[in-house]
Amino acid sequence: MSLHEIVLPETKPESEWVRGRALAKVSPTYSHAVLQRIVAAALGDWADQGGHGRVGTEWRFRVSPPAEIVRPLVPDVAYLSFSAVAADAEPEQVEVPLGAPTVAVEILSADDRPPDVADKIATYLRAGSTLVLAIDPQAQTLAAHDGGTRVLRRGELFEHRVLPDFTLDLEALFSRLGRLAE
Repeated sequence: MSLHEIVLPETKPESEWVRGRALAKVSPTYSHAVLQRIVAAALGDWADQGGHGRVGTEWRFRVSPPAEIVRPLVPDVAYLSFSAVAADAEPEQVEVPLGAPTVAVEILSADDRPPDVADKIATYLRAGSTLVLAIDPQAQTLAAHDGGTRVLRRGELFEHRVLPDFTLDLEALFSRLGRLAE
């Protein structure tokens, strides 16, 4: 920790530093939890089988964009590649990493404020995330932010160069969500 870091106590729900203030993460609904579980399982299986890196849910990162204060952000799902933090890294480098996840996934809730979501996405990207995914269960879309933005809809297949050989079928994802949420 340094004098140039925002340190928030661990809270339930977790708190993040967004737009210059502490912001408690919105307690997710069942639909949010289901999407988080499905995406984390798919990404985790891909990462484990390919030896790509680590995947976790509600994993606190100490995000540090260049020339900005370090602040805590807690993506719904995070992928941290072994090229960012080595497979044999010390536990303290892994538990609460200093830096941004390689890929951050935010699952939008009805209570999320668009300026807060936009700030988190921009902060992740400035801090070094290669990709930020914003999944909207209401609109049934996935927005992929990587310096540009590409919006995919139900029925499309998500793929990205930072996740080689990983695919996410949005038709299957949102159909499964619908079945599980009933």
